[in-house]
Amino acid sequence: MPLRHQALDLESFIRAIPDFPKPGILFRDISPLLKSPEAFAEALRQLGAICTELQPDLIVGIEARGFLVGAALAQAQGLGFVPVRKPGKLPGDVIGIDYALEYGTDRLEIQSDALTDNPSVLIVDDLLATGGTAAATGELVKRAGGRLAGFSFLIELTGLQGRQALPGDVPCQALFGYS
Repeated sequence: MPLRHQALDLESFIRAIPDFPKPGILFRDISPLLKSPEAFAEALRQLGAICTELQPDLIVGIEARGFLVGAALAQAQGLGFVPVRKPGKLPGDVIGIDYALEYGTDRLEIQSDALTDNPSVLIVDDLLATGGTAAATGELVKRAGGRLAGFSFLIELTGLQGRQALPGDVPCQALFGYS
């Protein structure tokens, strides 16, 4: 008789830290999830189901925690991984995009040859908040020659309505939602 798979309560591995990084913010910390091999494996299994549904050719991870989740997911799914980084961190020719933050601007870059042959791309990060970074990454993927298969996150802060910043015709899934 095959063993039955029993999912862990992954939400119990997400720690809430008040007043970080500044007063009034309730930070959702994934460190306990990453520390537990069983919990991280289960999160990757659940994200893997999203990959199976969307069938991307590559995983793109957003600096920095998107590297942790995205690279592990890519390895588990037998897919390649491409990092999107802050300026000056990637060697060779890059394509960049500037995007607006609440107070100011930021920039993301990808190697110019990372998405040759028009691959289907799943963008992965740990958190969807206001959606600005994820939306900029989606635009960067398109500029670099990729097609958006979807967006996948461990956590979505639903009260910040970050999904509204993302393309409405591209699937977006998160394992957990917090208001």
